[in-house]
Amino acid sequence: MGRFGRSWQMFKASWRVLRSRRELAVFPLLSGAAGLVVAIIFLTPAVFTVDTDGKGATPGTYVLLVAFYLVSAYVAIFFNAALISQAHIALKGGDPTVAGGLRTAGSMAGRLFPWALLTATVSLIIRAIEERLGFLGRIIGGLIGMAWNLVTYLVLPIMVLERATTKPAVKRSAELFRGTWGENVLGNVGIGAVGFLLFLPCVLFAVLGAAAGGAVSWVFFGLAVVWFLGSVIVTSALSGIYQTALYHYAAERSVPQEFAGVDLGAAFPPKR
Repeated sequence: MGRFGRSWQMFKASWRVLRSRRELAVFPLLSGAAGLVVAIIFLTPAVFTVDTDGKGATPGTYVLLVAFYLVSAYVAIFFNAALISQAHIALKGGDPTVAGGLRTAGSMAGRLFPWALLTATVSLIIRAIEERLGFLGRIIGGLIGMAWNLVTYLVLPIMVLERATTKPAVKRSAELFRGTWGENVLGNVGIGAVGFLLFLPCVLFAVLGAAAGGAVSWVFFGLAVVWFLGSVIVTSALSGIYQTALYHYAAERSVPQEFAGVDLGAAFPPKR
């Protein structure tokens, strides 16, 4: 089976869970809303700290940008933790709730901060490499980012479901990854290929809006925005469900009922 075929299987399995447990889509919605507030709080004053005399960013600008990276990472991790906790309940046949997810994430709020700090630091380092080394930096940064994402893919499910702290979670994620999928892999297929198709209609709406002109264009632009936001929310929820299912497969060697027939062992295809 090709990559798109595997993606389609994983998409359908995750979609079956989300369709029966629609409350799971609330967590990406809350994450996006909180992320927007964080951007307004930190990026708005950052604009006013830029030196208009041609010197560019000031130390205050960098402080605000670093704070933005850190808080944004924490917000995303917090709501992803809430999503994973309830996706776990759904995959076990239970009844997930938004309140239950927020309680779980809130109970481990302190333990999530070191992981947010670590991920934000790695992101800043990769971005610095890409900016300073140009084309070569983008290649190096891409390789580092892919390796980091693979090794730490199961960190958050481990922290949420095993109540582990950051360092043991990173170590266990690496061990589970090596033991389940091996070290010589190309990357995560997941539901990315199918998820990408979800974004295409918003491009079509934007093109139609640009071609229509007048009041009609605003209708198409509005549809593009709504479709884009909906796609982001759905794709984020599906990714959290899929990540939780992969944790069960790697840690327990069990396949949730909704993922029966999905080859989770091929989630990370071997490098040719």
